[in-house]
Amino acid sequence: MSDNKKKPAMGRGLSALLSDAPQSNQSIPALETVVAANSINELPIEQIEANAGQPRTYFDEDALLELAESIRVQGIIQPITVRRLSEKEYQIISGERRFRASKLLGLTSIPAYIRLADDQQMLEMALIENIQRENLNAIEISLSYQRLISECDLKQEQLGERVGKNRTTVNNYLRLLKLPPVIQASIRDNKLSMGHARAIINVEKTEDQLAIFNKTINEDLSVRKVEDLVRALVSKPEKAESKPKTPENVELKQLQGKLSSHFGTRISILSDDKLKGEIKIPFISKDDLNRILEIINP
Repeated sequence: MSDNKKKPAMGRGLSALLSDAPQSNQSIPALETVVAANSINELPIEQIEANAGQPRTYFDEDALLELAESIRVQGIIQPITVRRLSEKEYQIISGERRFRASKLLGLTSIPAYIRLADDQQMLEMALIENIQRENLNAIEISLSYQRLISECDLKQEQLGERVGKNRTTVNNYLRLLKLPPVIQASIRDNKLSMGHARAIINVEKTEDQLAIFNKTINEDLSVRKVEDLVRALVSKPEKAESKPKTPENVELKQLQGKLSSHFGTRISILSDDKLKGEIKIPFISKDDLNRILEIINP
């Protein structure tokens, strides 16, 4: 394969990753016949096994039945990708949902691309392929990102290049794994959105995170309402430490109210007896800061 194709690219897909992957030193059974790159091969389903490193841990039965019906009517439009273990053994790199749906239909064979890969390449390819192509929930994506960093020895910048995301987005997903297990489970089960979670993660104490989480679930709060709760909670310690004086001037009180309404957050005006002081505008995240900056500089 030509060395002239080693150009870095953002958002590299599976085929790009494979095209310049180094040859493994691991002994891999040679193919009896030469298989052209990206050629489609019809493989017996009984010779294919699932990938133990598959990032998706839950497969919705109803969704699998819908996929099976689509395959029954339309056929398998996109072949699965496998690696060869031996003469009659293959392991799935990507496409386990299509594989499972085909088994539900009772199919005896399935179209597949055959690749050669060692275990680490296999894991990296499977994780990246699923992140880019499958409808993973936010926690599954977070876990996949974490595995790519810890098991494939990737830095956040490298990971971002692999999956086509900037470092901030990658970091936002990784931060979800710091939330209490019950909150992570709600994200996984689509009971709590990514927006809700990103607001809650800004709360330092676990007990406060859980209190806001329970209120969010019980009262079906919007992301904006949760951000307001977090903002109010985060700003309380600052007020207790600085012990700001309540503005004695009626005009300052009115101004404080107008600013709070305008910026959608509780504004603090701190002043001394000579009406010298400062205005504090709290924010709880980078997105919240950008929102405030847009109001200041429309």
